[in-house]
Amino acid sequence: MKFNVKDLQWVRQPKAFTVDDSRIEITTEPDTDLWQRTFYHFTGDNAPVLQMETEEKSFSFTVKTEFPQVRKKFDQCGIAVYLDSDNWMKASAEYADENGQHFGSVLTNHGYCDWATNMISSEITTVWYRLSRKDADYVIEYSFDGETYHMMRMFHMFEGDGKIRFGIYACSPGESSFKAVFSEMAVTEFLFED
Repeated sequence: MKFNVKDLQWVRQPKAFTVDDSRIEITTEPDTDLWQRTFYHFTGDNAPVLQMETEEKSFSFTVKTEFPQVRKKFDQCGIAVYLDSDNWMKASAEYADENGQHFGSVLTNHGYCDWATNMISSEITTVWYRLSRKDADYVIEYSFDGETYHMMRMFHMFEGDGKIRFGIYACSPGESSFKAVFSEMAVTEFLFED
């Protein structure tokens, strides 16, 4: 399996975007989000996600994300495995304020989210992510230099054992908009080593 932009399909296509072989840009729209129920008791299921589909049981997907324009609370972009409204995962940097941003992941199984996060500097505007799959088990890694990767999360998707869709997303849950840039996208053999 290889990464090919021609294989990508939108879940909720945004108004402004560009896609070519080496670079994807998404301009977010206000009041877009991905969240299901837990703690906040609301459902946000309108963020644009651009994905490819596969039945491959073992692979890794790597992408570089850049978000220099982010300066509004909740703005975020990263990777996603979006199966349907009740079963998905996202990992991203989510801007909080000038003192920091939430760096973490959300896993949604059967309609309920969790949120695992740490704080990183608000000066960080480039992150590489690597998503690795083994059957219904997944690992998310991150890198700030594109070379050295660190594990962010290991998880199981109850509905993620067969055909899945994976890729990128960007959204602005507040009254804001920014341009998210994705590049260096590759699908390779399984790369995670614990």
